[in-house]
Amino acid sequence: MAINRKEVRDIAAGIGFLLPNILGFVAFTLIPLLMSIYMAFTDWNLEMHNFFRFEPIRFVGFDNFVKLFSDPDFPHYLGNTFFLMIGIPFGVAGSLVAALLLNMEFQKGDFRKRLKITMILTAVMVSCFGLLAILGFGGSAMALLLMSLTGAVLILGSIGQQTVYRTLFYFPYFTAGVATYILWKKLYNPLNGPINNALSPRLNLATPVARQISPACNAIGIGLLVAAGLIFLWMVWRKLRLWRDGESGTASVWLGMILSSLPLIFAWWWTAPTWTEVAGKGGSGSFILLLMAAFLIIGWGAFFIRCSIVGRKYPCIIDRGLGDSTIIDGSVMVLNMALIGLCCVVWKLPEMAAAEEGLTPPMWLSDYYWAKPSLLIMGFWGAIGSNNMLLYLAGLSGISPELYEAADIDGASPWQRFWNITWPQLSNVTFFIMIMSIIGGLQGGFDMARVMTDGGPAGSTTTLAYYIYNEGFSTGRLGYASAVSWMLFFMVFIVTIFNWKFGNRYTND
Repeated sequence: MAINRKEVRDIAAGIGFLLPNILGFVAFTLIPLLMSIYMAFTDWNLEMHNFFRFEPIRFVGFDNFVKLFSDPDFPHYLGNTFFLMIGIPFGVAGSLVAALLLNMEFQKGDFRKRLKITMILTAVMVSCFGLLAILGFGGSAMALLLMSLTGAVLILGSIGQQTVYRTLFYFPYFTAGVATYILWKKLYNPLNGPINNALSPRLNLATPVARQISPACNAIGIGLLVAAGLIFLWMVWRKLRLWRDGESGTASVWLGMILSSLPLIFAWWWTAPTWTEVAGKGGSGSFILLLMAAFLIIGWGAFFIRCSIVGRKYPCIIDRGLGDSTIIDGSVMVLNMALIGLCCVVWKLPEMAAAEEGLTPPMWLSDYYWAKPSLLIMGFWGAIGSNNMLLYLAGLSGISPELYEAADIDGASPWQRFWNITWPQLSNVTFFIMIMSIIGGLQGGFDMARVMTDGGPAGSTTTLAYYIYNEGFSTGRLGYASAVSWMLFFMVFIVTIFNWKFGNRYTND
């Protein structure tokens, strides 16, 4: 079909309007992308290939990728990246809780009465903390400031209600990232930071208590490990029940079993040295190994008996419920890892309490073991009021009120309303948030490490993104940095394929 002159002019006008965007994409996305593919297979190094010293760029094939897997730093930085992603389930849960609170209808009443009550409560709080400051409690000035801000928020909330609270919750997210990181770096200052100034007097008061419970710390730590094992067995029972009833496929059960078993497998590696140190003479890590092995044998034994001998009542497709395994089982895995980490802290408590200065605040960003948890805490604070909260608010607004009315007629409790109505209706939003959070977690960590820690101490906060920056722009090894970038792209691509394959199915589970 022939194109007349008017259509040609219209097409040319359309291309003209799109041309700036097309040129920007070609110049800043397509060309760098193609160059990075080329550089990944060369020995491009700014020390050898620059304006003053130009040596031929050699094609090295897959040597950069082979070097990547033999580099001892790569698994360490990959582990740092995964460690910082542990906070994703907690951030998603915090966003959901914030959205549920902000979606609640504020009780209507007399405006002056509500404002008067709020101001009285604020005055009482400020007076109490002012009294603490007068009595000499160190760090109470910061507490006074925080409670004054809390009172101001309550007053503003009484005036503006939901709009004010939603704005305040979202405010940290659109604040400039660098400014936020500088602020948290000041908060984490181990010498005169507000956090340690507030913790020091509380830890001084807690030191005698810690010394009194020191004899029971070994038993408390073992109790935490047993709790982790019992949670594992409960997860096994849950997965097998879902598999039996046809609500979970074989692939989902296997994935859930693997995710649930990982904390118990790593528990021996993480806690055995600490247990050997605190158990005194004759103590060894074999006790932890036997304890975790007992739970694993019981869980996996029940799994094989159910799957191989007893069988299931109702069949289903092999990957049904895979989203459930990814979200629920992954979150429980993080919880068990947290319990195991807490166990190590409890076992170390007598040693810390017995020191001459007693319990002291952490060094936060300056300490090898506290640097990553410090970034996790900051990330959790920022994730609560992020775009995830807005997505959940949008999802909550789309739930039909008739469902809740029917639940009220049936006498459902608030928990039953949430578990049987709210949570299933938000499944598509939750899965999208989890996938985007995982992708962001794999790609993130550069800005935090660059501003707050420079990747230290001793590389404890260096993620893959910051590793790519160091290799490409600090050492000048652009070829090797490109290879790391494409390895990171491959991991993100796997997550995206998983989302494309199972995302829609999960929303219908």
